[in-house]
Amino acid sequence: MRPAIHARTTLAFALAAALAACQPAQTTQAPEPAPVEQVRQVASVKGEATLEVVARGLSHPWAVLPLAEGGFLVTERGGALRKVAADGTVSAPLAGVPAVAARGQGGLLDVALAPDFAQSRRIYLTYAEPGDNGLSGTAAAHATLGEDGLADLQVIYRQEPKVNTENHYGSRLAFDDQGHVFISQGDRTLRAMAQELDKLQGKLVRLNLDGSIPADNPFVGRDDARAEIWSYGHRNMQGMAIDPRTGKLWESEHGPRGGDEINLPQPGANYGWPLVTHGIDYSGQPIPEATGKEKPGIEPPHFVFEVSPGLSGMAFYTGRPGAPWNDSLFLGALAQRQLIRLQLEGDRVVGEERLLQDFGERIRDVRVAADGIIYLVTDEADGKLLRLQPPQG
Repeated sequence: MRPAIHARTTLAFALAAALAACQPAQTTQAPEPAPVEQVRQVASVKGEATLEVVARGLSHPWAVLPLAEGGFLVTERGGALRKVAADGTVSAPLAGVPAVAARGQGGLLDVALAPDFAQSRRIYLTYAEPGDNGLSGTAAAHATLGEDGLADLQVIYRQEPKVNTENHYGSRLAFDDQGHVFISQGDRTLRAMAQELDKLQGKLVRLNLDGSIPADNPFVGRDDARAEIWSYGHRNMQGMAIDPRTGKLWESEHGPRGGDEINLPQPGANYGWPLVTHGIDYSGQPIPEATGKEKPGIEPPHFVFEVSPGLSGMAFYTGRPGAPWNDSLFLGALAQRQLIRLQLEGDRVVGEERLLQDFGERIRDVRVAADGIIYLVTDEADGKLLRLQPPQG
């Protein structure tokens, strides 16, 4: 049985413009490094946390990836992949990054370590891949990380067909413990495609690590469906993570004007967009295809925000018994410019807290490092890499 739907109804609707991404300029020089600064205390119902700025001057950073050897990888939507040292020193763009369609919400998106990174030095990227005549599509590739750049880049996934729109690319990466990579994406604002199984828009994709298709994917063998698909009926999935406690995949996606969702995607399941939604069109009118908030045969959201925060990156904070924030799910919020903390009991959401409201920047990504420190990047022209030290027990 699916968990009951939760709702938030106390916040004003976010304007559509707050969700639109500004076109960043591609920078070729490293920004000036900034020392750790702007140390501030962050109030939480679980105690006081500490926020620091590690680096600034990043151009619309999209993802942050802490490295076990120290420092970080950061993607910028304009197409740069940079290393950021622990002291905040920002590198020049690394070589070997694929060309991106850096317009609208497109560009260089997620970055993740391969499960065997310690041996292979392999990383994975998602990005908006340019095509002919202004067409583009979400793509994924892996490459070997060197000191100054990437080598042996191989594209393992291309969204088909490419289309001539500039929004709703997704995209996040997640790895299970069975040799699979999940790639999230969006409907590219072509709503009907999310329900069309012969197209990859609005689908969650599951592949083997080399890009081949797992034999047990739910639509393998069907002539009318793409075998890459794991689940469908998604609008724009910009957050995804595996729950370390259970191995279950969670994803978050933007609703239209209202109705941001968290789902636990099941193989072959239909998550409804645009046939059902808790939101309305940005014009204030109903979504034309929608018949309501639920429909037989369609999976309801695991958790829904009636007012859209503009959900982006997500990360679990678990495995730390006694820590005040243990068993939390963190979500970046773009439109509402906050960090959202959901308190979990198993898969159930039992509490919600909004953090960093006074910081006033769009939280694009959230990652929890091995030592329990939380790292964030802000989607701004002067984007920041932030370190959040959780409350102490």
